[in-house]
Amino acid sequence: MNVQFKVLAILGTRPEAIKLAPIIRTLQQRDGISIAVCLTGQHKQLVEPVISFFDIKVDYDLNIMSHNQSLFDITIKSLGGLKRTISSFQPDWILVQGDTTATFVSALAGFYSGVKVAHIEAGLRTYNKRAPFPEETNRVLTTHLSDLHFAATDQAKENLLKEGVAASDIYVVGNPVIDAVRIAQKQIR
Repeated sequence: MNVQFKVLAILGTRPEAIKLAPIIRTLQQRDGISIAVCLTGQHKQLVEPVISFFDIKVDYDLNIMSHNQSLFDITIKSLGGLKRTISSFQPDWILVQGDTTATFVSALAGFYSGVKVAHIEAGLRTYNKRAPFPEETNRVLTTHLSDLHFAATDQAKENLLKEGVAASDIYVVGNPVIDAVRIAQKQIR
């Protein structure tokens, strides 16, 4: 296969794995794309059954899980591990999903490394940085670090436009959890 560009999909939580599974599968089937999956490991016991169910191959495991970990711990350990992972894989794009600390830190690592970031489920807003905490702030910060924004709804697109994101960088694509449910239905049958 002639690789035209490389994508690093980063996930740390069960919802991220569920929603990224159909996207990872699609990218794996595309000619010219080399995709690697990085697991931060912040909720390893919860995410492993999802990874197994969707048959996601983890190429990089940061294994950051520790007893009573804080947001500080997740941020510091993830950032260090992502620096090494990005240096090793040298992606052209980093793919992040949602609004977790792993999402924000992954976008930040991409920004620091000069790697473009694509944000799945972009544009959700409550406009209250403390509710939900820390998710709302993670959403806003991830938006400002990302290069492409895949919004689930027209309202999410409008939120991004109000924040100055160029319309040409926003795609309304629906929610990938619908695709994950369809994959799950086929597997269960």
